[in-house]
Amino acid sequence: MIVDIKSPTPSDLEIAQAARLRPIRDIMAEIGLTEDDVDLYGKYKAKVHLDVLQRFKDRPDAKYVDVTAITPTPLGEGKTTTTCGLSQSLTYLGKTVFTCIRQPSQGPTFGIKGGAAGGGYSQIVPMEDFNLHLTGDIHAVSAAHNLLAAAVDARIMHEDALSDEKLAKALCPDGKFAPWMHARLNKLGIKAETPADLSPEDRRRMFRLDIDPYAITLNRVVDISDRAIRNIVLGLGTKDDGRPRQSGYDISVASEVMAILALATDVRDLRERIGRIVIGTDINKNPVTAEDLGVAGAMTVLMKDALMPNLMQTLSGGPAFVHAGPFANIAHGNSSIVADQLALKLASGGYVITESGFGADCGMEKFMDIKCRISGLVPNCVVIVATVRALKMHGGGPRVVAGVPLPQAYKEENLELLEKGTANLASHIRSARKFGVPVVVAVNRFTADTDKEIEAVRQAAIAAGAEGAYACTHWAQGELGTLELAEAVMAACEKPVDFKFLYPLDIPIKDKIEIIAKEIYGADGVIFEAAAQAKIKLYTELGYDKLPINMAKTHLSLSHNADWKGVPKGYMLPVRDIRASVGAGFLYPLCGTMRTMPGLPSRPVFMDIDLDLETGKVTGLS
Repeated sequence: MIVDIKSPTPSDLEIAQAARLRPIRDIMAEIGLTEDDVDLYGKYKAKVHLDVLQRFKDRPDAKYVDVTAITPTPLGEGKTTTTCGLSQSLTYLGKTVFTCIRQPSQGPTFGIKGGAAGGGYSQIVPMEDFNLHLTGDIHAVSAAHNLLAAAVDARIMHEDALSDEKLAKALCPDGKFAPWMHARLNKLGIKAETPADLSPEDRRRMFRLDIDPYAITLNRVVDISDRAIRNIVLGLGTKDDGRPRQSGYDISVASEVMAILALATDVRDLRERIGRIVIGTDINKNPVTAEDLGVAGAMTVLMKDALMPNLMQTLSGGPAFVHAGPFANIAHGNSSIVADQLALKLASGGYVITESGFGADCGMEKFMDIKCRISGLVPNCVVIVATVRALKMHGGGPRVVAGVPLPQAYKEENLELLEKGTANLASHIRSARKFGVPVVVAVNRFTADTDKEIEAVRQAAIAAGAEGAYACTHWAQGELGTLELAEAVMAACEKPVDFKFLYPLDIPIKDKIEIIAKEIYGADGVIFEAAAQAKIKLYTELGYDKLPINMAKTHLSLSHNADWKGVPKGYMLPVRDIRASVGAGFLYPLCGTMRTMPGLPSRPVFMDIDLDLETGKVTGLS
């Protein structure tokens, strides 16, 4: 442990700032990396080059563990804290361990959450770096995404103003096709060596995209929660300010570019995926891509350094990759494939602990059906995090609200509420078992939890098919608080895995959605609204029907309705629309109303954050 454990437990920030951090060079040397393998970002963090994977390709992979959770409450259930605690305990037991988690968005950090580095004595450090700019990956995502958005409106304006001949000269000033234009020539089936070889008809098809302003699906992004810019009007002013149209802003981590960062396997794959991003359609309903706009290459340049995982450390001084940050209720909600691939080689003979966002119905299902499908990796074990208070809420307890004191029902023993709520845990265990992977339950224990309550959770977990359930006190005790969990995870990782995807890719879009709705959410079926029906027809015609499904729904319920707790039954899942993230490589059905730009609460966390001008230390970050 690189920090002394104290009681009562200080704040997360105080613990992190008291830690005796190991120089990142020491951690690099310990895992076999040299300075030629990394780009250093100060003393305590570095970016690791992807060619390291080739150097260690013959090493056997480490054991691969995914940490997920029950359906969370607005308070969060300590999934990242448990991920760090488990990693620290395995390190304490003498195992080689690598932790892989996402980089948090500044939206929740300054809004309602205050950070996502773990908590108490189970954290990633330096905490301030982790929760704020880190190495600038999210800024790179924002820059690349907004470059694409600017390219869309600029192209519309210039096509309005220029004739076909002038547009061709503007795009090919030297009389030659730019390298990216050959992809468009192939797409259109046009054979020509130079622009001069084009017929008037082909010249128009080649250079005029005819983007339908009413069919643009791409918003701009910023990594701050800001509800006032969810819906905006662009192009106000003179004709030099562009064509007016309605648009909006999403938060940066909801960008398809962020999803691509997490799923790309190398720079070539990154470039191809960025080129496939669909921004909308033309007036004939044909998809228009970043490649068509000639901007994919520049976007890749902005993203090339961001593709390298960020090396940091846990409070036990063990190595950790912090990389990518897609939301789990909108995108696939997992850290990057390249981070996991590198970690599995660097921790050969040991364990890689990665984490999926929100509950098992969100991040874990997408980990299995999207991330594992692309990476080819297979997990050895799933850890499901639960809390007694959350299970009581799912058993019918009072509403839980972030920033509001917990009702008394969550502060005293109530076995009746708890036992009803364990149905939610059992549902998630059964979902994980459908992928053929052993399951271990971690009960993130709070001081009000009683031994009888912990035992009730244990019995329910085993009855549902888990290997066991273990009380964890890592927040207050660090690596000593999850030793039982670590032993259980090691044992589970030795068990055989009969891994299987939930659905094959070659079945119709509707069938894939219905399988997820019935098997994971417990719905009786799916209602496809008119817009969704139209998109299914369109995407099937365009050949997108072989893509996996990334369901976009609330994380606060197994269903589409955030108010339905426990295990909702007897309902039909409504799919109001389906959108395509062709670059990322999935379709995402919209179940209910989804927000891609959060808003700030009445009392945002940023009100606590400041800089101590005497010491230069950050204060108030939690």
